[in-house]
Amino acid sequence: MSHFMAEFMGTAILILLGDGVVANCVLNKTKGQNSGWIVITAGWSFAVLLPAVIFGGISGAHFNPALTIGLAAIGKFPWSEVGTYVTAQMLGAIFGAILVWITYLPHWKETEDKAGKLAVFCTGPAIRSLPSNFVTEVIATFLLVFAILGLGAQKVAPGLGTMFVGNLIWALGLSLGGPTGYALNPARDLGPRIAHAILPIAGKGDSDWGYSWVPVLGPIVGALVGAFLFVAIF
Repeated sequence: MSHFMAEFMGTAILILLGDGVVANCVLNKTKGQNSGWIVITAGWSFAVLLPAVIFGGISGAHFNPALTIGLAAIGKFPWSEVGTYVTAQMLGAIFGAILVWITYLPHWKETEDKAGKLAVFCTGPAIRSLPSNFVTEVIATFLLVFAILGLGAQKVAPGLGTMFVGNLIWALGLSLGGPTGYALNPARDLGPRIAHAILPIAGKGDSDWGYSWVPVLGPIVGALVGAFLFVAIF
């Protein structure tokens, strides 16, 4: 399997499970309606863990343009492959979001909350303050990338590092996800936001493009900070 297909499929699975758990908690008349934040953060941690185990040996399981760019910036990934990875990640994210829409197809028209429908696809702030929201995404993604590099530097049993990354995603959601919904990943947010904009979702509102730059630029800046700080320390 090519790196492109591994990143495409891995990101699609990540979004299918991650956005899927949000849909299960937010949309009306689902089995998991109103399950709450613990369920959402746990679902996202598993959403990252599963494709990482499947595709980690093929592409490195980036599934995140910010991580790809951060690794390239410190010489741990070739710049020549960045475009391929980011394209695969974005397309995979859109495809995964489309699958979530299909999976929950009868529930969109049963849900009046337009903001809730958008939240299935992409992040939004609890308190809208774009500079503060941006800084939150920088801090959370800094820790994501710094911790991934730190875990990678440790001599642990094969596969155990991937399990730690799943726990890391859960910890980030529980501790730092409250202000913005912890995008951490430009593809995770922008791809499904594009899907929300183009899909015929029953009763949907706008896709909040005024906020969309925050979960794209914030994670990229955070990833660069995390990567360079890791190099500086280690």
